[in-house]
Amino acid sequence: MQIRRYQPADAGALAQIFFDAVRLGAAPKYTAAELAAWAPERPSAAAWAQRLDGLTTVVAESPSGLLGFMSLRSDGYLDLAFVRPDCRGTGVADALHSEILTEACARHLHRLTTEASRMARPFFLRMGWHLIAAQTVQRNGQSIENFRMAKSLKISAEKQPAVNPMSPLIRNHSDRLG
Repeated sequence: MQIRRYQPADAGALAQIFFDAVRLGAAPKYTAAELAAWAPERPSAAAWAQRLDGLTTVVAESPSGLLGFMSLRSDGYLDLAFVRPDCRGTGVADALHSEILTEACARHLHRLTTEASRMARPFFLRMGWHLIAAQTVQRNGQSIENFRMAKSLKISAEKQPAVNPMSPLIRNHSDRLG
């Protein structure tokens, strides 16, 4: 598996990952009505490219295709974090999260925030995030529970990564998933 920066040609595949992660992957934690409101249909590639515009997005890729992605706003908000349902528990999310942390440190961010689903909350807790509060959001007329979470980053002169946030990114994680 390799982690790299999002490219516009990835938009259609990432839209499918989002849709499948919500509709299939989150099914054990949400009702059918909540899932349909959250992702009523698969976004088009053009709509998803527009959704990702302005975000720093990293993708996990294997020879079989894209496996997942995470997107960070410039203010430290982790906006999107989705993995194909068949890749859960394989290290894909861990590798993407690690890259997002590297990016955040390179930007000298001191805190990350997110709104995690019921499905994602245990992952973020395991990664050292803290629960701020449960909340209910409205999506297409449906109330859906999620969780405001935060992670403090410690950035010191000796621990700052020697990474230019605008540099090309390709990292192999062959020890994870082939």
